[in-house]
Amino acid sequence: MEKTPYLFLSLAIILFIFLTLYPIIDVIYLSFHKYDFITGEKEFISLKGYISCIEDPIFRTSIINTLYFSLTATFSQTLLGLGIAILVNRLKRIRKFLIPIVIAPNLLPVVVVVSAWKLLMDYDHGLLNYILKSLGFEKIGWLFDPKIVWPSIILIDTWQWTPICFLILLAGLQSIPKDLYEVAMIDGASSISLFFNITLPLLKPQLFLTLLLRSIDTFRIFEKVYLLTGGGPGIATETISTYIFKNGLIFFELGKASAASVLMTLIIIVVGIFYIMNIMKR
Repeated sequence: MEKTPYLFLSLAIILFIFLTLYPIIDVIYLSFHKYDFITGEKEFISLKGYISCIEDPIFRTSIINTLYFSLTATFSQTLLGLGIAILVNRLKRIRKFLIPIVIAPNLLPVVVVVSAWKLLMDYDHGLLNYILKSLGFEKIGWLFDPKIVWPSIILIDTWQWTPICFLILLAGLQSIPKDLYEVAMIDGASSISLFFNITLPLLKPQLFLTLLLRSIDTFRIFEKVYLLTGGGPGIATETISTYIFKNGLIFFELGKASAASVLMTLIIIVVGIFYIMNIMKR
């Protein structure tokens, strides 16, 4: 009976080693080698895989695109989630009806979301261009105009993932003691003053948690970009994830893809440490 906890713990450790630790070590090992898919031979090439990535203009473009998407989508979703959370928190009578409606987009699989938006954004037959044309505007190449394609992807991602930000921030809002607002209102504090002096300071841990979770998730974006544009037009929507996928599984340059994976992980770790340090300051 006393051995049961150790049995479950050992199973968890074994799963962690084989499903998490071993793949990470293997990717780091491969990043220093040139792998031949036909013969299975591995040639040690030191840092050449990393140098090849850094010198590759497509990789540099993919980093810029990923950072742009991650920053824009993360802050858009957090701000929008905060606005909706404040609104829903005030509508106490219909809150229980609004919450399921708000979180509904996040319940859908990525493939379903992408397919639906792809139909809406179709240049010739999509609903969005039909509305624009009916109003006398020019049709927009939502998914193939280099100037529009990133805002289109950010719009779709924001539609699907803002509900997560909303839920975290709504929980944070409901944890703030009501007494603080009542005392401040007796002293004549305005709504803006209540927000900046009570709500925002007490909501900082939830805000940083939301920013951390969304930053990590948006940095790994793959499915939406690959299914919507495939990284195009040209390399306009190439991200680090699509770069790794193409080099590893299409061009079979496994060493280069592994090096790019390690670099991507290091960037995520740096971003994660920044947010965690800010959360722990509180």
